Amino acid sequence: MRAVIQRVLKASVTVNGGPPRPIGPGLVILLGVRETDTPQIIPKLAEKCAHLRIFEDDAGKLNRSAVELGYSALVVSNFTLYGDTSRGKRPSFSHAAKADLAVPCYERFLEELGRQGLREVQHGEFGADMQVRLVNDGPVTILIDTDDWK
Repeated sequence: MRAVIQRVLKASVTVNGGPPRPIGPGLVILLGVRETDTPQIIPKLAEKCAHLRIFEDDAGKLNRSAVELGYSALVVSNFTLYGDTSRGKRPSFSHAAKADLAVPCYERFLEELGRQGLREVQHGEFGADMQVRLVNDGPVTILIDTDDWK
């Protein structure tokens, strides 16, 4: 799995033209599931995302997590994280998990984030038409690739 995490002041996702699902300060997480991923890595990934020390403390150092600050998360499924452009400019998504694997992993990740103590977890829907809006909180973007754990 891969998670691209952006620190934000606020964000929202609109799914299939419905009402926005907003969060205040916190994290936007773009989650990609690969066809070889297993559900066993999900709790560890959720823990790492929720407890990343990417928010400033009173001394201006990146030493606080979203959980510590009572912040929220917005999670969006993003199969394009596995786009392969090695054969040209048009990407192939051959390593992205199909819905029968990706959806249960995505839903379990949402549950695990909630267990980690985030104040609120908003989310998109796998395969839906989604519009994401965010106001970032400085130049902090993190990529976590669980392949690095193997």
